[in-house]
Amino acid sequence: MRILLIEDNKKVCDSLSYQLKKEGFIVESSYDGEEGLQFIYQQSHDLVLLDRILPGLDGIEILKETRSRGISIPIILITALGELDDKIMGLDTGADDYLVKPFEFQELVARIRSIHRRPQKWEEDKPLSYGDITLDEKQNLLYCESSCLLSVKESQLLQFFLKNPEKTLPRSMILSSVWGANTTVEDGNVDNYIFLLRRKLKAIKSRLSITTVYRVGYRLEDKVE
Repeated sequence: MRILLIEDNKKVCDSLSYQLKKEGFIVESSYDGEEGLQFIYQQSHDLVLLDRILPGLDGIEILKETRSRGISIPIILITALGELDDKIMGLDTGADDYLVKPFEFQELVARIRSIHRRPQKWEEDKPLSYGDITLDEKQNLLYCESSCLLSVKESQLLQFFLKNPEKTLPRSMILSSVWGANTTVEDGNVDNYIFLLRRKLKAIKSRLSITTVYRVGYRLEDKVE
């Protein structure tokens, strides 16, 4: 499970991140509300741990913006604000759970696992589509006029493009979102997988293209004639 941790106290954030990684989770951290929201927009995580009081944007503002865009990623608010009204506001704004500091780490892990066991909404089970292609994420099958099987990493990379169509995605963002924030993978590996995806798109006769944006990254475009 990929977890996004948004917590402005660096000591707390780093400690919590370390403990979560020991439990087998993949963790990406942000110390700032505005940066954290940008990570949420990428929709490359399975769950968000969100502090309520943050620089830039606070947790409630992040929740409102996330849900207003139709992003349904599970979010657990972790905060020192433990009054009943605070909890009600957080849950009514769109949080899936609310944990008051200080808390026992194992309780947090139990809540994470509880959310992960919940059935996904039917919308999230729908295949990803854009232009003339459809990607079955569970089977890693890509469809257009014909179909082809993708490798796991090819599928993850294409998912990221399909969730951000017509947007220029920097190589650093692609690496962080698909391979993980602390990856040792080099930029050239991204280029290799882009080459493979382009070949798969051509094989199924899709009109979509992955365009190179010089010195920046890549962009998935629909070349409608």
